[in-house]
Amino acid sequence: MLDRGGYAPVKAKSGEAALDMLDNISPVLIIVDSLMPEMDGPTLISKIRSRSDTKETPILMLSARSDPESIIKGMESGANDFLPKPVLHHDMVGKVRQMLEQYS
Repeated sequence: MLDRGGYAPVKAKSGEAALDMLDNISPVLIIVDSLMPEMDGPTLISKIRSRSDTKETPILMLSARSDPESIIKGMESGANDFLPKPVLHHDMVGKVRQMLEQYS
């Protein structure tokens, strides 16, 4: 979706892989799925926030769980915004555009 929206996303297959990638890149926005291999999204977000180089990087959390408890857990871990799945193309691109404008 982001490729078609004109963005160049870099993808990680797991939370650990994402953390390793952050040693070599400085993203302008991070999108985290709540359910991933090895660690869940809120745990990854907390680890991202604990790093000095990414503590202010905007984070969008995606989740198939849109119950209030899941949303609160993601936001309390440090996500800036939340987008429920399934995600439509225009919703994803619009949210990314909005967050980039808001946090740039």
